[in-house]
Amino acid sequence: MVSPPHEAMHRIFQHDPGLFTRVSEVLGIAVPAPDKVTVMPTDLTETSAVERRVDTLLRLESAERDAFLLAVEAQGKQDAAKPASWAYYVSYLWTKYRLPTALLVVCQDHATARWAQRSVSSGPSGLPTLTLSPVVAGPHNMPLITDPDEARADLALATLSAITHAANPDIGAILKALSTALRGIPEDVADPIVELTAQGLGNRPAKHIWRNLVAVDLSFYKSWLSEEIRDEGREEGRAAGRAKGRAESILLVLEQRGLSVSDAVRTRVMECVDDDVLRRWLVRAVTVSSAEEIFQGD
Repeated sequence: MVSPPHEAMHRIFQHDPGLFTRVSEVLGIAVPAPDKVTVMPTDLTETSAVERRVDTLLRLESAERDAFLLAVEAQGKQDAAKPASWAYYVSYLWTKYRLPTALLVVCQDHATARWAQRSVSSGPSGLPTLTLSPVVAGPHNMPLITDPDEARADLALATLSAITHAANPDIGAILKALSTALRGIPEDVADPIVELTAQGLGNRPAKHIWRNLVAVDLSFYKSWLSEEIRDEGREEGRAAGRAKGRAESILLVLEQRGLSVSDAVRTRVMECVDDDVLRRWLVRAVTVSSAEEIFQGD
């Protein structure tokens, strides 16, 4: 199943087709800014029953360089079968469109990036025949953009920075710079940035940082993400209310039975938010001979 981070890592190039030129500058590759970029069909299926799809495919054209194709692949982990698939994509696209084809692999961890950037040859020893040498963008070479002004100057690159550095200890600063940069940005511009960033972070802890920043820094912003955050907040509030009510019921039962309730017991009960645990304590509160006994077995 295709994951949200996988989609975000290559869709950002569809959202901003000119992004590769800025990424190539970061990677130290001389690629002139294209005069025209076309998002191409990604279906590489042949007439036989073999379906192959590249993640994102762009055609870049400029006066300084002949047109070429850029295949963007998002790679979440090492996969021994991938280099052969990538070689197929490049060869097929070269054959179909008669255009030079480059391959950019976007990764989110150092080990996968090191693996992806190895040159792989298809021929036997001494006869390489076809050698694949992908360009790789990942946490090892993408910039850490923590300045809101720098993020605002290139929102797509800042988004890619956040996605590729999703596991970086400084991800909070990166996301804060991006959310600050989005203040006052038209909604139709901010919308894909907010959602691609959320997708790219996946289920990592950083997703909670981003959701909170969207809720606070972009409280004016209306999107599926911000609405989801508000819905979660309301549900969390209701859950906290239920937990507090059950905790108070436990203490009331103990007091009504004439049992002494220490400050330690009262604090532990009131600080508990686990509904199943509170339910067990409430059942025990009816029969225990001392307040402390409700905790036995937990």
